[in-house]
Amino acid sequence: MPSLQQIWERLTLLSILDIVLVALLFFWLLGVIRGTRAVQLLRGVGILVVIALLAGSILPLTTMRWLMREVVSPVLFVGIPVLFQPELRRALESLGRTRDWFSRPFGLASHSDLEETITVIARASKQLSQQGIGALMVIERETGLQEYADRGVILDSRLSVPLLVNIFFPNAPLHDMAVLVRENRILAANCVLPLSENVVGSTRYGTRHRAALGISEQSDAIAVVVSEETGSISISHDGRMVRHLSEERLRRLLASLLRVELEEEVT
Repeated sequence: MPSLQQIWERLTLLSILDIVLVALLFFWLLGVIRGTRAVQLLRGVGILVVIALLAGSILPLTTMRWLMREVVSPVLFVGIPVLFQPELRRALESLGRTRDWFSRPFGLASHSDLEETITVIARASKQLSQQGIGALMVIERETGLQEYADRGVILDSRLSVPLLVNIFFPNAPLHDMAVLVRENRILAANCVLPLSENVVGSTRYGTRHRAALGISEQSDAIAVVVSEETGSISISHDGRMVRHLSEERLRRLLASLLRVELEEEVT
């Protein structure tokens, strides 16, 4: 085993850069999977590999070594992309969101359009919550949601509180599923979204909350959910959910995610 002095002598600027880049890569990947079921999957795979390596290297187990070399390694090589498909997709999509680096978010919407969208959704969420009406509103950003809009009912209507309340009113024709918001307009209603499979943990989500998590796992969209049972307002982004929000807290979270500086409301 090389000594510390030998290791120090072999260090060059290129090798240090190599180590730093690999460390940043792992840090970024851990950030992508943090808070998702991939953490438990990764832990299970790690434990399996460690046990197999220890059993095959410390003990003279010829069959175990052969099994690791000929069976387990190829299976992991093929199985990891399948097990971590949602997380890998989200990681690649985050790399492809060049607009987050070079220009303003949320398409080409102006500051006033964004502020209007934030205010209307926050006010509608409070009103829906007070009336005990469930709702799911999804704000489109860099990742296009047209494929989900095409499965629903295209509206292309200006965003307003009365319109949102009427859409989600119980037994209304479009009250089920989600409303998609593009800039300051309602793109479509009654849209079916993918359900999240991230059900690890003590929290048990309903269909609306799982749909909000699902669309935020597969895109950079922001989903706002109003619970029909409790009236609680939640927001989902990047596969994570923040619950029990007030109108003002929701406004500020939306403004932070959309990078909009809000003016103080006069009450």
